Amino acid sequence: MSYQVLARKWRPKSFATLVGQEHVVRALTHALEQNRLHHAYLFTGTRGVGKTTLARIMAKALNCEAGVTSTPCGVCTSCTEIDSGRFIDYIELDAASNRGVDDMTQLLDRATYAPTIGRYKVYVIDEVHQLSGHAFNAMLKTLEEPPAHVKFILATTDPQKIPVTVLSRCLQFNLKQMSQSSIVDHLSQVLAAETIPFELPALRHLAKGAAGSMRDALSLLDQAIAHGAGQVTEESVRAMLGTVGDEYLFALLDGLLAQDIHAMLAVAKQMDAGSFSFDGGLQELATLFHRIALAQFAPEALIDEAERSRLTVYAQALDAEFLQLAYQIAIHGRDELALAPDEYAGFVMTLLRLHAFRPERKAPSAGFALPVKTAPIKTQPTKAASAATPQGNSRSGVSPAPSFSTSPVVAPDPVIAEASAPAHADEDWHAQVAKLSLSGMAKQLAQHCELTQLTGTAILLRLSPVHKHLLGTVQQDKLQAELQSHYGRKLRLEIEVAEPASVTPAERSRTAQRERQDRAIAAIEQDPFVREVVDLFDASIDESTIKSITRE
Repeated sequence: MSYQVLARKWRPKSFATLVGQEHVVRALTHALEQNRLHHAYLFTGTRGVGKTTLARIMAKALNCEAGVTSTPCGVCTSCTEIDSGRFIDYIELDAASNRGVDDMTQLLDRATYAPTIGRYKVYVIDEVHQLSGHAFNAMLKTLEEPPAHVKFILATTDPQKIPVTVLSRCLQFNLKQMSQSSIVDHLSQVLAAETIPFELPALRHLAKGAAGSMRDALSLLDQAIAHGAGQVTEESVRAMLGTVGDEYLFALLDGLLAQDIHAMLAVAKQMDAGSFSFDGGLQELATLFHRIALAQFAPEALIDEAERSRLTVYAQALDAEFLQLAYQIAIHGRDELALAPDEYAGFVMTLLRLHAFRPERKAPSAGFALPVKTAPIKTQPTKAASAATPQGNSRSGVSPAPSFSTSPVVAPDPVIAEASAPAHADEDWHAQVAKLSLSGMAKQLAQHCELTQLTGTAILLRLSPVHKHLLGTVQQDKLQAELQSHYGRKLRLEIEVAEPASVTPAERSRTAQRERQDRAIAAIEQDPFVREVVDLFDASIDESTIKSITRE
């Protein structure tokens, strides 16, 4: 007998064996038990979540020789022929290849005839959103007043493309994506029944790679069995999927905590040598930061005791504020991989960014020694950071926001420092921008930038990714020319797209405007005459009509 792939062999054949769609199963079961049957059903959801499988189970429930039931026997002629795709009154139509009005007209013409052997004729139209507009129009009348012996089951991954006139004639059920725990449990049962040895962490990798699709998970499991020569191990699955193992991720974390950039770059080289996915690596790193944050604030959310124990050490060693920043750096680094010269360079730059904004370390917890090569350099927080930090601890057990050091670990040479350090503080940059003779988008570009470095030949600015639409050649040329004129020398303008570390002139301007507006509203509300009018007429103040007056 030829081999049958796991996705087909383990396709659910009853409502009881369908995984992860309890809300839909409950509604259909009650409808069948109470004989409250609709003539048209619409199943929506992403690929591999069970839309056509559910349609087949529904067809068996309607045509089982035992009668209309929520528990079809699965052994009668009708049930076995529907499972094998040979039941003459069960018609599956792929709308991707039969989308024209002629195809739909032929189907509807045949629908008028009574079933040949079954109780109902069941028409399943898969990917129904691909039908043409004329085909939808042709089926409207039949959908509204179908013959009593006909049931329509429509399935789609894109319900937004279905006309509302069709949607209004169907009972719609949205099938959700499978949770990773549901996929792992099901794969465990399949492997146990197939007597194939496996490692549980390997199934977690497969579940993550399936992205909510049980069919994809079973297909990946077939591939993993072949790749592992009859067994499913974590090492084999990681090699197959190109996913980054925990040892790499925790080595990066250890290097980050020890402020050892060389150790972090060594991990990147190992990943490159192993042909690992850097996109997947940043995804896993962001997930790890998320799990550590959970260990800080909601450790009970981590069900796995071993994972909770391991992450607690890092949760105690990292500040909550730095974790939020690190998470943002990881996800933005992943988003920018496509813009990098190559993925390796993009990954390394993300690691350098994590290192550049490293936190001042807490004292390590018991049993966790951090290798320290040089003492961290303490820097004073910016005025913006100081203003945002409350005086004292505002959350129990959490320290105030840390200051971040962007200086090298080894003190720079004084001569080099004088040439490379910014010549102006934030306040000076804001003042310089106000003096520039710019207008339009060039002015907007300058106001949304942060000065990070000014040397004798170059000026480096940082622009938030949300404002990268301002990076046009024309406005950059105008800004460079104006800066050269302002500083009185030839300067090369470089703009880095990244989150600014301090307040930009545009943000400071908005803050000042909000403060002026708040003062104006407070002045109006506290005015004796206004308060008397409000009390006398039971009136209210429309704050949107209050405008602050700026006195030069």
